[in-house]
Amino acid sequence: MQGPGAMSWRNPWVRGSVGVLVALTVVAMLVGFLWLPSAQADFSAQGLWASICRAAGVPSSWGPAGGAAGDTRPVSTEVVLERSMAREGDKDAIGRGATLALNCTMCHGAHGLSGSDAPNLAGQYPEVVIKQLRDYKAGKRASPIMEQIGKALSERGIADLAAYYADLPKARTAPTTYNEALPALVRVGDPMRNIAPCISCHGGVDQKFGTPWLEGMPKVYLVAQLEAFASGARRNDSEAQMRNMARAMTPGEIQEVAAFYARKASEGERRP
Repeated sequence: MQGPGAMSWRNPWVRGSVGVLVALTVVAMLVGFLWLPSAQADFSAQGLWASICRAAGVPSSWGPAGGAAGDTRPVSTEVVLERSMAREGDKDAIGRGATLALNCTMCHGAHGLSGSDAPNLAGQYPEVVIKQLRDYKAGKRASPIMEQIGKALSERGIADLAAYYADLPKARTAPTTYNEALPALVRVGDPMRNIAPCISCHGGVDQKFGTPWLEGMPKVYLVAQLEAFASGARRNDSEAQMRNMARAMTPGEIQEVAAFYARKASEGERRP
């Protein structure tokens, strides 16, 4: 008589193989859905899909544990960006802006290039200057000095200042390119922490409408702003874009990104 077929259930090797496969599947499910997720300090059972995500290493939230990731307070800006804000100002607007800018030279420099830790405004995109001044004027961005200056400006005055600063040449910087050794967060961001690459929005290679030019900015200023976004002290970013990213950054990453953009000025000054 012939024995059971190679693929017959009566074949002990078939039963044994199936048994081993079932056992491995059960062990893998126990490890993936119970042990690995529970080994993470912030684990809480929230259904099958949440368990699958946790087993894959996806964090339960995109902010640091115990931080302000659950912050649901309203966005602290009422400014709606419009393409008209980016138009070049005429000579009259630039002239009026130059007169108004005499009140800004102590902090922002005679030609929009700060000698202190205030931001450089020379060559800044006009819609950026308009938005920030409107936020100061409305008390949506905190600064004892800038709030008073903003409140004293008319809408035309704000537009004139933006036109003047946009007309000035930017700080002489070494242009950022994809070919150089960029910090990881600047070049590719960190998708697992929902951090977009800085270079995709801020200047050099690409620019998202309404985001500021950062190259050559003082490091102290950049660090202060990132820390303010991370803590929620600064809240005038639409849809909490910068707050969400800054909260996920470590103190070391904040220092690294700020140092990268600040050093661009010194490199540019060495260029012929």
